[in-house]
Amino acid sequence: MSEKKIIRPSSVSPGRPGSAVFPTNPLGEKHEGIATGRDVEWEPLVDFRRMDISENTIHGAVAWAHGDEIVHSFGGNVLVYGRSMMKPLMMKTFAKVLDDELNWEQKAISCSSHNGDTEHVAAAQSILTESEWGLMQCPLDVPLIQFGRQVRRPRRWFHTCSGEHAAMLKGLRKMGMNRAGYTLPSSPWFPMFLDVLRSYMNKPDWEPLRVAKDGCGLPTVSNTVDELAVMFAGLATNKNEDWIWEAMNRSPDLIGGFNRLDSTCLKAGNGKLIAKEGADGLLGLSIEHPDWPKGLGVVIKIAHGWNSQATWYVARAVLGVLGIELRNPYPLHRQKAFLVSGIVPEKYQEALEKVVTWDEWDPDQDRFNLDWNEYSAGMTRKDPFSNEGGLEG
Repeated sequence: MSEKKIIRPSSVSPGRPGSAVFPTNPLGEKHEGIATGRDVEWEPLVDFRRMDISENTIHGAVAWAHGDEIVHSFGGNVLVYGRSMMKPLMMKTFAKVLDDELNWEQKAISCSSHNGDTEHVAAAQSILTESEWGLMQCPLDVPLIQFGRQVRRPRRWFHTCSGEHAAMLKGLRKMGMNRAGYTLPSSPWFPMFLDVLRSYMNKPDWEPLRVAKDGCGLPTVSNTVDELAVMFAGLATNKNEDWIWEAMNRSPDLIGGFNRLDSTCLKAGNGKLIAKEGADGLLGLSIEHPDWPKGLGVVIKIAHGWNSQATWYVARAVLGVLGIELRNPYPLHRQKAFLVSGIVPEKYQEALEKVVTWDEWDPDQDRFNLDWNEYSAGMTRKDPFSNEGGLEG
């Protein structure tokens, strides 16, 4: 006789003790004024084809801003978090007090999302005295890209945001602010940061719909992709008001590191732009260009999150139509990337057709060098054993 199975509800199911810190519905909740990723129409940005067939189509949004005006929006009304892409704006909060406190390498690492290489760790550690290292609250981590033996134990300094955290702690001390709880939105620097965003958007009454905890523990706020582009245009407009633009261009490899998109964009720009990646498929570009005298901001967001090759192809197209040559990413495997025209304004459509997504050493490898149909027809017989001798029983 089998025992009757007793079904007990989960202690964290809706209505049970402990459920308050969990979602209420696995299908997702509805919140007024907040469209989820399934509610918005992401735009196709680039597709990866194998012999004419699209195997992967990468969706997302791209917004172009000239000063505080949106000049081209391709899905840019999507609400997202700015994540680490906002570090150049975050450091505006501390730029004045840190001007005489940090050298150029320390200033660059404060704006970075670095790989955790030796030079990155050294620059971040040098911002604080060793007695202050215990104040760091970014998570334990290992380097993003490791070479050789991967035996390092996780450390806070390896975390991609360690330079920012160290600079914030230095800045809070110089400003006479309490450093305890510095990762919380209740810390006194956070309202100052929101004022920076309001100023750069030219929206004095703006309030974020959501403030969430970023991967490093600091607050990240919600903005549309259009709003993010306007703020990145402002970085170009106000490039001379502090050290951020120059620091990022002086030390591009400290901003990301080896084979990182933002570092490569910075080097391609030769001082005419700053670039900053953000988690889950974000790239912000702030560009000086004669076509856009008030400053140009372009923000790319990949819908499904991190896809460095897709973001790289779109960035190459954006910079390419502006006359800035960004190299192609590492090639796809037996595929080719094809751009969607909507990623750039109408005036650049002709120029876009000249930005190729392959290199001379990367020919098509996705096809056979024969007509498979003709070959197959010539080699196929109704009786495949007709040319063999009969079998005797």
